[in-house]
Amino acid sequence: MTDRFDVVTLGEAMIRLSPPNHQRLEQANSLDVVIGGAELSVAVGAARLGLSSSWVTKLPKNALGRRILNQAREQSVDVSRVIWTADGRAGLYFLEAGAAPRPSSVLYDRKNSAASKLAPGEVDWRFLKGVRVLHTTGITPALSESCREATVEAIEAAKKAGCKVCFDVNYRSKLWSPKEAEAVLTPIVKMVDVLIASDAATIWGVEGEPEQVLRELKKRFGIPVVAMTVREDSGVLRTRLSSIAIADKRYKGTKVYDVEVVDRLGVGDSFAAGLIYGYLRGDMQTALDYGDAMAAYKTSIPGDVNYATKEEIDQLVESGENLRIQR
Repeated sequence: MTDRFDVVTLGEAMIRLSPPNHQRLEQANSLDVVIGGAELSVAVGAARLGLSSSWVTKLPKNALGRRILNQAREQSVDVSRVIWTADGRAGLYFLEAGAAPRPSSVLYDRKNSAASKLAPGEVDWRFLKGVRVLHTTGITPALSESCREATVEAIEAAKKAGCKVCFDVNYRSKLWSPKEAEAVLTPIVKMVDVLIASDAATIWGVEGEPEQVLRELKKRFGIPVVAMTVREDSGVLRTRLSSIAIADKRYKGTKVYDVEVVDRLGVGDSFAAGLIYGYLRGDMQTALDYGDAMAAYKTSIPGDVNYATKEEIDQLVESGENLRIQR
């Protein structure tokens, strides 16, 4: 039986623990709990835009694993391919939300997580037959050698099944060095159809204006579509968001959003979800417009997951207005 999902994502999700009210960890007496994970956030974002999505990961068979799974299930993300294991744990990360001049900071506690033990042969990737896009990020192969092999296995299976591959570089300096990332990711990106390359300068040393960077990456690796977000801080709380892509021609987001940042985490994943939405409609301009709108809306929502509705994103794309009060 074929599962004809629009989007399948592969990657780890963790428990995010944050002190309330911008407190530091050392002064906190309680912690807010949410679920964080790049690939899960993309699956949720795609589902909220009306796409059918499925998430593949490996979870510990305990209460924390079920808590993570529930985040996906309650957002209508298919979890039928999730692997349960008694070996491993749920990864944790602690977020201190900063306020200028103190930056936000993340402390990871994810060693030996269940997801990091995902290995080739554990997922029957034949189910990608009929799936439109497989999405994953550079975080997954950074977790372990077995995850690197499993990522390559998934991408190769997607190509064989006629499923497009979207890959977000998503470099994490606390997981590996630029040199390690370059060695692992270079052969991977040569296989993808859509590359989100906001971290290209760090890994491949490609520098310059965004358009120059994207054209060089497209030429160097032969990637059909290369995109990146352009973020410009213009004040303590405000950020300007836009994007650019190189495909058969140059595309640029039609709007630049001036946003007040409540939570930066998950913004790039929201962009990826919107980009995939437009890409599947066959229009790269729509892809960038929905990617930008999703990213802008996410900055206003606490937590990793974007709770925007399709109607809200449609309105933002069509009007571009930041409405203060909706009556």
